[in-house]
Amino acid sequence: MNNQPIKQITFNDSQITLLGTAHVSKASADSVREMLESGDYQAVAVELCPARHSALVNPDALAKMDLFKVIKEGKAAMVAANLAMGAYQQRLADQFGIEPGAEQRMAIEIAREKNLPVLLIDRDIGTTLRRVAANVPWYKRMGIVAGLLASILSREEVTEEEIEKLKEGDMLETTFAEFAEEREDLFLPLIDERDQYMAARLQQEVLSQGHENILAVLGAGHLKGTEGYLKSQPEDIPARISQLEQLPAKSKILSLLPWLVVALIVTGFAIGFMRSDQLGISMVIDWVVINGGLSALGALIAGAHPLTVVAAFIAAPLTSLNPTIGAGMVTAGVELYLRKPTVADFSRLRKDTTDWKGWWKNRVSRTLLVFILSTLGSAIGTYVAGFRIFEKLT
Repeated sequence: MNNQPIKQITFNDSQITLLGTAHVSKASADSVREMLESGDYQAVAVELCPARHSALVNPDALAKMDLFKVIKEGKAAMVAANLAMGAYQQRLADQFGIEPGAEQRMAIEIAREKNLPVLLIDRDIGTTLRRVAANVPWYKRMGIVAGLLASILSREEVTEEEIEKLKEGDMLETTFAEFAEEREDLFLPLIDERDQYMAARLQQEVLSQGHENILAVLGAGHLKGTEGYLKSQPEDIPARISQLEQLPAKSKILSLLPWLVVALIVTGFAIGFMRSDQLGISMVIDWVVINGGLSALGALIAGAHPLTVVAAFIAAPLTSLNPTIGAGMVTAGVELYLRKPTVADFSRLRKDTTDWKGWWKNRVSRTLLVFILSTLGSAIGTYVAGFRIFEKLT
């Protein structure tokens, strides 16, 4: 018998049934099967975006990933974050025999069996994460990222309390739960905006496709919010969806900051050489040693090939003076050339990244680490070397 929370809303003469599920509960998956096999529904809506849907139904998609293209397009950090969240899911599966998202997978499978349309109503995960980042002051982001990585990559057993949180929300919410509960700046883009988005998408599907009876499978934590927004139709639904999909505008100040830093560094060199050749050369040496050294250290920590470490040392002082290319682009390219990932590396990627040692063992994840850590080392080196240069001028 179905004992999951249910809400029913009538919109434009169509009935939308919201089924509140636990993403780590077999009972929820059974409830989805029971309701869909009744034959009462003409469409199934799931709390997934196209990217997450693809990852759920095609877990081997990672094996087809063009790693250099991912890095070139600036998506390396996003892929690393998805791998880390996937590692947390695998920990749950290994510890409790639970496969997160089983109820969503069940909904998709039965919909296929019955030739029912599957409606992907959640907002793109990348858009959500970018809006989360934009809503948090820059100086607080590193603390959140550090806490996030620590909780995901920890090998400690998942507690019953964490399982209960998973029963009320999805992987995104649980990952950020420690920070989001008392932080409105995280709650709005992570939960409330998604409630608005899913309600608007359901309304859009009713108006455009005329589905008379939709079953929407949502995490229980979204039930109340989505129900409330379904009862209040916005004047322009497509405009509301477009507004919620908008990526945060980049700060003009932040986009100009790298060029300003370059201008200051170059000016410092110019002043140094004007005073004396010896001072100028000393400043250039500091720039190369500090910037190149910290980038090379980052590559070394990531377990890069020795020639990649050398490439980091050479490239970082040069790329830091050109904001259009980062040291990580060079180091990742060299690492891929020297240690090209095999098909086996891609096929083992999800399993390897469940253990912190596996991140260094697998050539795919190690290349991502090389990119991230050498870039981070170069960024730190730019500011450390910059301060060192101006110390010599004062």
